[in-house]
Amino acid sequence: MPKKPFETVVSDHGRMVLRVCRAVVGPVDADDAWSETFLSALKAYPNLADDANVEAWLVTIAHRKAVDIVRARARRAIPTDDVPEPPAAPPAEADDDLANALSRLPVKQRQAVAYHYLAGLPYADVAEMLGGSTESARRASADGIAALRRTYPQTETLQ
Repeated sequence: MPKKPFETVVSDHGRMVLRVCRAVVGPVDADDAWSETFLSALKAYPNLADDANVEAWLVTIAHRKAVDIVRARARRAIPTDDVPEPPAAPPAEADDDLANALSRLPVKQRQAVAYHYLAGLPYADVAEMLGGSTESARRASADGIAALRRTYPQTETLQ
C-alpha cells in the first residue's frame, strides 16, 4: 500500500502528537515541539518505509524534540533584575486539567503515560523510546496512572 500524502498524516495524527507534546513538555512549549516534530517528519517522510507504523514514528520524533526543548530550557538564562510578564496562557481546552496533573508526575512516568495512554503505543515501543525494558515502561506507566488516580478524579478516561 503506498504512503498517504503528508497532509493526511498531519491531519490524522496531529492532535495525538499535540497531546503527547503537551503531556511531556507542558502547554507553553507544546506548540513548538509539535511544529518541530512535523518539520522533521516532513523531511524524513519520503524515506519512511511504506509499511512503517507512522503513529509510533511520529511519537518517537516528538519524544526527541521534547528532550531537545527540555535541554534548551535548562540552558536558558533567567534574568534576575526584571521579572518578565508571564506568557499568555494557551486557550483553555478539556486537556488542561490533565496536562496540569501530568506535569506533576516524574518525567519517566509522565512520558510513559503520554506515550502509552495518549498515543496508544505498546509498552515495547515505549520502552525503546525511554531506554529501558518493557517491564520498566509498564511499571512507570502503572505508577503514573496510580498517581493520577489519587490527584485527578477523571483518569478513568485514560484506560
